[in-house]
Amino acid sequence: MKIAALLLLSLSVQAQSDSLQSLVADNAQVTLVSGQFSFTEGPARDKKGNVYFTDQPNDRIWVYNTKGRLTELTSQSGRSNGLYVDKKGRIIACADERNEMWAFTPKGKHTVLMTGYKGQQLNGPNDLWIHPNGNIYFTDPYYQRKYWERQKPDIEAMRVYYLAPGKNEPVMVADDIVKPNGIVGSADGKYLFVADIGDNKTYRYEIQADGSLANRILFTNKGGDGITLDDRGNLYICGNGISVFNPEGRQIALIPVPEKWVANACFGGKNRDLLFITAGTSVYTLKMKVKGIE
Repeated sequence: MKIAALLLLSLSVQAQSDSLQSLVADNAQVTLVSGQFSFTEGPARDKKGNVYFTDQPNDRIWVYNTKGRLTELTSQSGRSNGLYVDKKGRIIACADERNEMWAFTPKGKHTVLMTGYKGQQLNGPNDLWIHPNGNIYFTDPYYQRKYWERQKPDIEAMRVYYLAPGKNEPVMVADDIVKPNGIVGSADGKYLFVADIGDNKTYRYEIQADGSLANRILFTNKGGDGITLDDRGNLYICGNGISVFNPEGRQIALIPVPEKWVANACFGGKNRDLLFITAGTSVYTLKMKVKGIE
């Protein structure tokens, strides 16, 4: 039995190695861009391929452009965490200093889109994805911040919400997750994936015409932090490295990153084939054969 188990493990490792080679560009390696930050999060690509990301403890949003240059967008980000670039080119941010949703222009000016839910303060919007119709889906876990005066949440449950275009109050769409974190939707807008970091699971929902979610299925028995999708339908779950799962929910690869924790990742670059990774105090890139859907 032990020999059989070891053989199966060896075959699994070899299969994952082969799968990784089919995903990553030939001879490409995880490459450090910079390690000058306190804690990086929230990478998001714009139409040109530039990537915005946050350094939350330092209250900053940075830009990594398609030429490999780093510049600071703002030093007053509202303690932004997750980001996503909408069709207008605005950088939509989960600003958890006051647990709001902000919209930044490419020049760093912001407006507040949302301040609370039914008269209560949200736990702390964490990550987001924007549906093709403009609905902003976001997760709202509770992580006690040093810069908050409050010591407990207004809302006990940690949920998933969406904010419709032109509205200033979100709609709750999922309260069946222990602690939702990473979130991403399919390119066609039919499915929403949510990583439950509190129960180490990732779920897939069907998005309904009215914006609600239905038919939840367990996608895989692994949760994590940020998540993203490639154009083959593979889901990338960040945490201890980046675990890659095929559309059926089976792990096909592991991308090791030389940090204790990988917070998030997205596909950037002019061709959407540069995996941009936020991990600890650093950001990294990895050239890929696949492309992102965002």
